[in-house]
Amino acid sequence: MNASVLNENGKATIMEMGCYGFGVSRIVAAAIEQNNDDNGIIWPESIAPFQIALIPLNGHKSEPVANKTEEIYQQLVDLGVDVLMDDRNERPGSKFADIELIGIPHRVVISDRGIKAGTLEYKGRNDSDKQDVAIDDIMALLADKLGFTIA
Repeated sequence: MNASVLNENGKATIMEMGCYGFGVSRIVAAAIEQNNDDNGIIWPESIAPFQIALIPLNGHKSEPVANKTEEIYQQLVDLGVDVLMDDRNERPGSKFADIELIGIPHRVVISDRGIKAGTLEYKGRNDSDKQDVAIDDIMALLADKLGFTIA
């Protein structure tokens, strides 16, 4: 460009420009670099694309599973929670692997067996073990984990 300005001595000087800042792509790359394991990304909750993944097992075949999943999904959405409902017709292992790869911080599994037992399965992305939670207690658990208030 050869653009110049007059300096404090009145002499023409070629301009230099510096542009510094944090771009979204840099922040994402740094977050992933610092928060991952062999299974994929472990998003910090503050920048996760979704806060919770709901995984219905055989929801396409089981009306109770589909209904319970939709009920929980709607409750969470109404509270302003970012939820991914994985209603694909895939094997459970594939769904779990994909959710871990994506790095969603919390997952809830809804199954016929769990509904019959009155429980849902919860697992945090950083947790080594899953836990069975009473269906009536799942919203309170998620509220505690995510810091939202339920009425």
